[in-house]
Amino acid sequence: MPRSVFSATPPADRFPFIATDLRGLDDVIRERLHSEVGLIQTVAEYIIGAGGKRLRPTILCLLSRALRRDAAPDRHALLLAAVVEFIHTATLLHDDVVDESDLRRGRETANAAFGNAASVLVGDFLYSRAFQMMVEPGLMRVMQVLADATNTIAEGEVLQLLNVRDPDVDEERYLKVIRYKTARLFEAAAQLAAILCQVPASLELACAEYGGRLGTAFQLIDDVLDYEGTFLETGKRPGDDLREGKPTLPLIHVVRTGTLSQRNMVREALGAGGVDREHPDFPRILAAVRDSGALDYTRCQAQREAAAAREAARLLPEGEAQRALVALCDYALERRN
Repeated sequence: MPRSVFSATPPADRFPFIATDLRGLDDVIRERLHSEVGLIQTVAEYIIGAGGKRLRPTILCLLSRALRRDAAPDRHALLLAAVVEFIHTATLLHDDVVDESDLRRGRETANAAFGNAASVLVGDFLYSRAFQMMVEPGLMRVMQVLADATNTIAEGEVLQLLNVRDPDVDEERYLKVIRYKTARLFEAAAQLAAILCQVPASLELACAEYGGRLGTAFQLIDDVLDYEGTFLETGKRPGDDLREGKPTLPLIHVVRTGTLSQRNMVREALGAGGVDREHPDFPRILAAVRDSGALDYTRCQAQREAAAAREAARLLPEGEAQRALVALCDYALERRN
C-alpha cells in the first residue's frame, strides 16, 4: 500500500518550511513515550507510528511561527505540540474501544491488535504523560486550557454515546458533539500558541476561533468521506458511521429532507443502533445519503466553517506561516483522507 495513503503528513508535504519543526516534534514524542513498562511503549508506538496528519500540533507550530513573525517555535511550543498529539492519540485509543472499531488508517486498531484493556490503559498513560508535560512551561493558563479541553472532550464522548440509537438527534445537537469532541482540541492547540507568545486578548481569541472553526470543518468533511471516500483513500470501510449507529450530519439531513421511505429507513437504522453491512438496508441507506443531497449539504456547512477560520487567520501577522494557516482551510475541505 502506498505510503502517501495513510502515513504521509500533508501539512509537511505542503509546507516544507515547517519540516524542521515537525522533526523536532517527533523527537519530543519519541523521548516522552519512553516507559519502563514494555507493553505501554509497544502500544503507544503502534498507534502514533500509524501515521496521521499531525494537524493539531501543526496548527500550534504554524501559529507560533505566525505570531513570532515566522521565527521557529521554541522548545515549549514543541513540548505542547506533543502534549496535544498525546491527548489526541489517547482519545483515538478510547474511541476505538467504545466504537468496537477494528481498522484505522488501513491497519488494525490497537484494541484489535492488543485488546481493549491494553488500549484503554495505554490511553490513560498518554493522558497522564500529557499532564506531566504540560506543567513544564510553568504557565497556569496553559494548564487551564488543556484541563478544560480534556474535560470538554470527555463530555463530547458521552454526548455522542447518548446520541446513538436516537433518530431524533438534530443538527444543533450533533454540532455540539463536534465542537466538544473534535473542535475543542483544535481550539486548544491554537490558543496555546497565543498564550506562549503572550499576544493581546483579541489576537488570542482570533487564534482560538481559527482552531475551533477549522476543527469543525475537518470533522464535517470526515462525515462526508465516511460515505464518499474509498478504503484506499481513508483506510476505513465506507459507512462505518452507519454501521455504528452514529447520527452524523449526512444521516440527519436525510431524516430531515429525504423521501418518506428514506426517512423511515434511516430512523429505523439509527433506532436499532446501526445496521451491519450484510443488512439489505445498508446499501439502500448509502444510496439515500448520496442521492438526497446530504453530502453536498454537509460539505456546504464545512465550507462555512472553513471560511470563518480563514477570516480569523487573516487577522494574524502576514507572512509565510499565516499564508499556510489560510491554506490549511482549503486542505481541510479538499482532502480525501
